[in-house]
Amino acid sequence: MACGEFELIERYFSNRQAQRFDVVKSIGDDCALLEPIPEQLVAVSTDTLVCGVHFFADMPAHALGYKALVANLSDLAAMGASPSWVSLALTLPEIDEPWLAAFSEGFFKAADYYGIELIGGDITRGPLSITLTVQGQVPKGQQITRDKARIGDWVCVTGQLGDAALALESLYQRTELPSETLEPVLKRLYYPTPRLLAGQALRNIASSAIDLSDGLASDLKHIAKQSGCKAIVDVGSLPLSAQLRDHVTSEQALKLALSGGEDYELCFTVSPQMLGSVETALKHTNTTFTCIGQMQTGEGIEFRLDNKPISDTFRGFVHF
Repeated sequence: MACGEFELIERYFSNRQAQRFDVVKSIGDDCALLEPIPEQLVAVSTDTLVCGVHFFADMPAHALGYKALVANLSDLAAMGASPSWVSLALTLPEIDEPWLAAFSEGFFKAADYYGIELIGGDITRGPLSITLTVQGQVPKGQQITRDKARIGDWVCVTGQLGDAALALESLYQRTELPSETLEPVLKRLYYPTPRLLAGQALRNIASSAIDLSDGLASDLKHIAKQSGCKAIVDVGSLPLSAQLRDHVTSEQALKLALSGGEDYELCFTVSPQMLGSVETALKHTNTTFTCIGQMQTGEGIEFRLDNKPISDTFRGFVHF
């Protein structure tokens, strides 16, 4: 039996969640109606994922549904926002109901875990792509932006860098990994953890922040440019996992950590006076962090090893 757009929405995306208190009207009308919490700013981020550019055509549908959402939640984390609402526009080359069932299951697994409600969207025919708009809320005056880093601030990152990029190296068949290594790095690639609690804990502590989606070498440049500073990065301080160190050369490990992207960790700056507060705040979120450099006068990024500048060949992901 033929199945149209509205039947697909009803079957796989409607009535899958309990309605949030701040949602007046959800899926099923021309618009959703929302009632933000008083004295909160609404943080909004839109992203498009295109098959063959952002993900492989054979990526498991469950993982794709999960990652499509959490990758966008990482933007909210960088601003210290709490997730509230999401809309989803899905473009499909054909109707594949088993694929849709797995995709929606992965999507709602993430949505329910992080407390965000699907409030609308669209399904249409065309090359496979996914567009999401996530919205969150952050107390007015406590938002973390990219333009408030100051000279002397420490540069820090959460978690570890490069594992997702190592998984991509294996999928591209450029690096051979044993199964006991491939499994955990594939999990980092397919099921990343958005640092939402860490971002909220850094309100009133971090001077700036950005999520690491395109690679530290690209993303930190945005903080440096918008803040009018230069970032000095000690590459010897980068938090690298044992599997990354053990299965590629030290030069390749640095390249993957700085340029690979897909980490969805947070890079943030903090004044020397507030550095002690970071450890206390993040300890309650079970999030590790590492100081990797400092903001100085100038512009751009300078990478150093043993306090000596090294050749800057590190570039993150770019679309054009």
